[in-house]
Amino acid sequence: MLDLKLINALIFTMADGASPAYALGVLHGRIVGLDQDVLDLPARRTLDGGGGVVVPGFGDAHNHMAWFGQSLSELDLSDCRTLEELYSAVGRCADGLDDGAWVIASGYDDTVLGAHPHRTSLDAAAPGRPVWLKHRSGHMCTVNTEVLQRAGVLDGSAETPEGGKVVHDDDGPTGTLEEQAQKLVTELVVPYPVGVLADAIAAASSVYASEGLTHVTEAGIGSGWIGRSPVELAAYTLARSRGELKTRVQLMASSDALHPVTSHVEDGISFGLDLGVSSGFGDDHVRLGAMKIFVDGSLIGRTAAVTEPFCDHGHPSGSFQLSVEELTRRIVEAHCSGWTVAAHAIGDSAVDVALDAFEAAQLALPRPDVRHRIEHAGIVRPDQVNRFASLGVTPVPQLRFLYEMGDTFADALGPDREPWVYRHRTFLDSGVRVPGSSDRPVANGAPMLGMQSMVQRRTSSGRVFGPAECVDAETALRAYTVDAAWTAGDENLRGTLEAGKLADFVFLSDHPAAVSPDAIGAISVLATVVDGGCVFGKDYFDALETPDQSVSLTKEV
Repeated sequence: MLDLKLINALIFTMADGASPAYALGVLHGRIVGLDQDVLDLPARRTLDGGGGVVVPGFGDAHNHMAWFGQSLSELDLSDCRTLEELYSAVGRCADGLDDGAWVIASGYDDTVLGAHPHRTSLDAAAPGRPVWLKHRSGHMCTVNTEVLQRAGVLDGSAETPEGGKVVHDDDGPTGTLEEQAQKLVTELVVPYPVGVLADAIAAASSVYASEGLTHVTEAGIGSGWIGRSPVELAAYTLARSRGELKTRVQLMASSDALHPVTSHVEDGISFGLDLGVSSGFGDDHVRLGAMKIFVDGSLIGRTAAVTEPFCDHGHPSGSFQLSVEELTRRIVEAHCSGWTVAAHAIGDSAVDVALDAFEAAQLALPRPDVRHRIEHAGIVRPDQVNRFASLGVTPVPQLRFLYEMGDTFADALGPDREPWVYRHRTFLDSGVRVPGSSDRPVANGAPMLGMQSMVQRRTSSGRVFGPAECVDAETALRAYTVDAAWTAGDENLRGTLEAGKLADFVFLSDHPAAVSPDAIGAISVLATVVDGGCVFGKDYFDALETPDQSVSLTKEV
């Protein structure tokens, strides 16, 4: 007897060459068959889909789940358009806090505001308390005088971490900390308690389920400025044990969390985590993924490492987070120790460094089946595209960036480099997969909005950014299903709706290819199913139930 049988639905399986199915059977969290293979089988629960659209559950190949979950309880500055608006918002927030409490806010954008906030203005807005404003990119922040004093910046007792910068003006530190310099602040507040992180993860997971996400990759835990606790993995297992993790999660370990390890000479494991834990450890719900290493900074913050200077900023060519020698060493050692590697590289100079390191790694120890990745791959020159294909490296770009930040990208790079930015079609044509991802909370992570940006590549001002890189709606849907699963190494488990795979699927109000490109982002997620159980849209899901298991088809598919 099946646990669940769905009938009368328009089921787009995403399997190669397959026509839409009309029935699907689930047993013990797995799909056991489709159409006539299950139609006559008894089931504990039968749903009549009424001809509605069903697709595989969506995956996000690069997001920051704990960071996003924490941001839900922080002051949101993303709507501020002037510094005056920002300072007013900080002041209102401060007025409502207990004595001594921090003002913690996120989402400000200096390219919108015209400049970064200044510590003295923050002092005036929130007198007597620490203020920490996180840039939307995550690659910089601004703090007030109180925080700089606690961090040892003002008295000179703190050293600026390698790969970071404390910004100064004629009067001293402005309060803006770039890249690795953010550790000066995070070291004052981390580690966060596991319970606090588990709450944030649960909050994020509920949002994800409402958007049809059934699997996400968390892009950096454990250490560095991106980490929230050395025992951050425990927060995910705690959220799961509480029954609050509604989304499957693959976790990238920060390269700063890895260290030299001792093993037998025949094992060749010299760099990793204790006990030989590496990529792939875990189960279908919480699993360890790649080692995450930052090669450069951000495009919106103009700290991405580029070969030609930016057109509009005081950072002529960006910067590397570590020396090229150290970056290469970590990538090669992680590769030789059995890890998949995810290299954050946005600028084309950083992409060169990452590709060179992956080539060196494969020469040191050939692993033809490993799926190394370059996170973001924001600026990729024509001569670099084929290197991705020849080295078997997957780019993980975020196409929603173009809508939310594309106009400022154009200002930074100029027209000659615009065709190189957040490529999609060119990668596909070279035989390279491109998974769907968001970098949330840097950009809105709703998959339907991401698909619309893949198809349109429009900025918020309405211009089309790199029109040759547009794809069709079916390809965009594939990016968030088939290709997201493949990039995570899960193509045998999810990404398509076929017998033997996980019963993760989504009910939509329409198919992305059946509406105009302008309407893709408005398609509603009606219900989300993980392991055959509803994790979002329970009222809709329950309303589909029919007591008659032998009901005949009512809609021609």
